Amino acid sequence: MTPEENFKALALALPPAPKPIGIYKPLLIDGRHCYVSGHGTLKEDGSLIIGRIGDTMDMEAGKLAARQVGLAILSTLKAQLGSLDKVKRVIKVLGMVNCIPSFEKHPYIINGCSELFAAVWGTENGIGVRSAVGMGSLPDNIPVEIEALFELQ
Repeated sequence: MTPEENFKALALALPPAPKPIGIYKPLLIDGRHCYVSGHGTLKEDGSLIIGRIGDTMDMEAGKLAARQVGLAILSTLKAQLGSLDKVKRVIKVLGMVNCIPSFEKHPYIINGCSELFAAVWGTENGIGVRSAVGMGSLPDNIPVEIEALFELQ
């Protein structure tokens, strides 16, 4: 199945493609590489998931928030490229988790996005290299921000 077919089979809804809230491009293509700027927890209605892991959110809510960031990234890819089928593979994901200082399960949270990408592009092309780190805060008190690098067809 194609990435578009895989996404459709998941029966998930994409939020609107987020608009930059600063001076940057949401996506930049350089040759066969597609760089996606940091995305937040944008929901279908345009609002943000807000909270801090270990304070106002638990790990499961954080993992779902990371999946929502993944959906926002997919929305940007579709808006800018026209189709998820134009992406060959995930190269790198950088996940940033807004959490209390004692929180240590950052990779678990970012799995919410990584599992989504693996479902869309398959385990061979949907899993790339990854970093998952904790932050003292993130813009607008979102629980997760993720940036990614993709290879194009």
